[in-house]
Amino acid sequence: MVSRVTAPLGRSLARIGLTPNIVTILGATGVVAGALYFYPRGEFYAGSVVITVFVLFDMLDGAVARAKDAESAFGAFLDSSLDRIADAAILAGLLWWFIADGDDPLLAGLTLFCLISGFMVSYIKARAEGLGVNCDVGVAERTERLIVILVSVALSGFGVPYVLAGGLWVLAGMSLLTILQRLLETRARLNEADRIRKEEEAAEADTGFAEDARDIGHGDTDEGAAEPTSGNQR
Repeated sequence: MVSRVTAPLGRSLARIGLTPNIVTILGATGVVAGALYFYPRGEFYAGSVVITVFVLFDMLDGAVARAKDAESAFGAFLDSSLDRIADAAILAGLLWWFIADGDDPLLAGLTLFCLISGFMVSYIKARAEGLGVNCDVGVAERTERLIVILVSVALSGFGVPYVLAGGLWVLAGMSLLTILQRLLETRARLNEADRIRKEEEAAEADTGFAEDARDIGHGDTDEGAAEPTSGNQR
């Protein structure tokens, strides 16, 4: 369903000469600029609208890559790296507001926890994949985290009471739960991979012992055949 919308837009951007990496950079730059400009000023609704526009624009890099047949490993790496910067900028803008004009140390600390836990959610997945196992589990993928924070901030800009604090508490809980889910999933998959590796090593060792035994047996037969016959004994 998403590709039905993004594919035509991706082809249009490709026709005007934009590359997937440029789309990625423009999207991340817009998110960072919007978050660090509007949120510290307390302009939550306007900031959330700007950020949402650029987040949606950033989703088009894959469509542009497919339209230009320019998908690459570096493009995926760049997109993932800039996503982390964009996510951090959103929470950093809120943190700035709570420390300065917002004057709310509790929510400032909660925002800092959401910032750190967001990085941990992504890091655990990346580290698990670096060790050769998949870790696509958890209730708070990037999309869910963005929806929670942007909706709660935008509603706060409309004057809805307690919605921003509630959104941050929900985000913190979801992030913590996702960290625990991914730690447990990674442990299970790594233990399973270790078990399979040990079984393969044991099977290879058994095969090696069997081959050695056959070689020894063949050597005994050759030795016996090489002994002098009784007619040649002195």
